[in-house]
Amino acid sequence: MTLPVIGNAAARRLFLDRHALAEAPAGPAAGAALAALVGRLGFVQVDSVNTLARAHDMILWSRRRAYRPASLRWLNDAKRSTFEHWTHDAAIIPVEFFPRWRLRFARDRDRLHARWRNWHGPEFHGELDRVLAHVAETGPVSSADFAGERASKSTGWWDWHPSKTALEYLWRSGELAVTRREGFRKVYDLCERVIPPEWLNARHPDPEETVDWACRAALERLGFATSGELAAFWDLVRPDEAKTWVASALRDGRLVEVLVEGADGRTRRSVMRPEALACLDTVPPPPARLRVLSPFDPALRDRNRAERLFGFRYRIEIFVPEAQREYGYYVFPVLEGDRLAGRIDMAAREGRERLAVRAFWPERGVRMGKGRVARLVAEIERAARFAGCADVVFETDWIRGPK
Repeated sequence: MTLPVIGNAAARRLFLDRHALAEAPAGPAAGAALAALVGRLGFVQVDSVNTLARAHDMILWSRRRAYRPASLRWLNDAKRSTFEHWTHDAAIIPVEFFPRWRLRFARDRDRLHARWRNWHGPEFHGELDRVLAHVAETGPVSSADFAGERASKSTGWWDWHPSKTALEYLWRSGELAVTRREGFRKVYDLCERVIPPEWLNARHPDPEETVDWACRAALERLGFATSGELAAFWDLVRPDEAKTWVASALRDGRLVEVLVEGADGRTRRSVMRPEALACLDTVPPPPARLRVLSPFDPALRDRNRAERLFGFRYRIEIFVPEAQREYGYYVFPVLEGDRLAGRIDMAAREGRERLAVRAFWPERGVRMGKGRVARLVAEIERAARFAGCADVVFETDWIRGPK
């Protein structure tokens, strides 16, 4: 049977639409509207790097220019419409997904307990009990509350002191929750004091139910995917579970196989919902505006997929020696319409008095005429205002040639 072919332009439109990047970044960005945006994306990655703004804040700002970081803090810390836990990394997740994370708690509990017990010795279980009792009695704590402790031996886990390891384990296994962050340090409390009771006490789904939900919800947010991409989206189910789910859904007609054309013209087998395939022509093209994205934007999280779909090879070069870096160690991708047009190296300096723009590297085929340069400068200035920088300073010859 001949499989339907999704052309590269149509694939890009659908993918960007599912990632809320195929519309102007306008509209409300607080309260219920912000919760809806986080739910549409599925999660927002949290990261400590703050050369311009935190990753989670940039992800939301690139989609809603009215967004301000205090809105997410209120949504998470006060309203409790979201909670923080783990996908492929630390992330802000809609609180209604909490019951689905029970599967992750159980699997992390089994996996991490053996590993950390081996690192920290047989006393580790007693340390868990001690830390949990301390939180129950005294209320929210952070690793700083145990700052006087030190690891008794080199463990390979950044030599964390035992109580910090216990806090992390209790969070990953669902005994504790992150109630807020102070600076970027996690503050933990008992789950019953953080997670709203309707979600904390909801029925625990069977593992099979969670696998079904995770695969369906991932595909809804990707538009098309391989079984491996479905498993990787939440990092909640195993690749073999996603593969089995796809095979079953294909047999009963819930999914269809398609060939998705990459930027290089080659095709790759994926699956999608029949109704999504039928409506492909109705997906609107994204606006032609330029917008700066976070390096951890969900549309770019899978670097290999971004390269296949957009022809955009992107790696963060944090651990590459400066002399060997192709670009800066932390450069921001720039989206223009349905293509990634380049990357920019810029950072806040001097207590955020100014935004220093070192260089912009356009992709091959992107001509930097006066109009595009003006649109790029306008976007940089918008990013500077969002980051609280009073001024923007451009290095001489900051617009470079494509590599």
